Amino acid sequence: MKKYIITTFCALLLNISAAQAAVDAAKAQQFVENVTRDGIENIINANVSQKEKDERFAKLFNSALDMNFIGQFVLGRYWRTATPAQREAFIKAYREMNVKTWSKRFDEFKGRDFKFLGTTPSNSANQVFVNSEVPMPEGQPAKVVWRVKQDGNNFKIVDIIIENVSLAITARNEYSAYIKKAPNGVDDLIKDLQQKAGK
Repeated sequence: MKKYIITTFCALLLNISAAQAAVDAAKAQQFVENVTRDGIENIINANVSQKEKDERFAKLFNSALDMNFIGQFVLGRYWRTATPAQREAFIKAYREMNVKTWSKRFDEFKGRDFKFLGTTPSNSANQVFVNSEVPMPEGQPAKVVWRVKQDGNNFKIVDIIIENVSLAITARNEYSAYIKKAPNGVDDLIKDLQQKAGK
């Protein structure tokens, strides 16, 4: 009897924990929809200077993406051996490089609206995939999948998968190969990202 009670109690606790850890898929999709709408309305279609667009994009980028999470992932096993100073410098350089790169390319989405197609569960805790597609000038629409992480009531994008190609995994592979060949490893990668961000 005691064993039964304990087993039942543990099962209830596990169910409660699972419920608390479950991602709110509907809110995750709404979050991504809001991000894309904000980008299209307040950046791409806004009648403002390019400097203002860049500033708005940087703000949207930093609020929508979990760059600490992404940066740790893309640095891979080298994150564990990096010093606190290297980690901080890498995240900063990686963030600035991405903001600079994608701010310039953001206008490519002008005149295109994302169509959202629901969500897909993820094997990673507190994460879900938000599915969408974007019409292209020629051919079939491009498939864009957003990996979203939920932390309490907050949502953040931690990867974008375009036509089955993960931007985070691509960066991770590229940086691992770079570090292996670089004489000064992570420090050389940080300098390379800083130079790209400064261009």
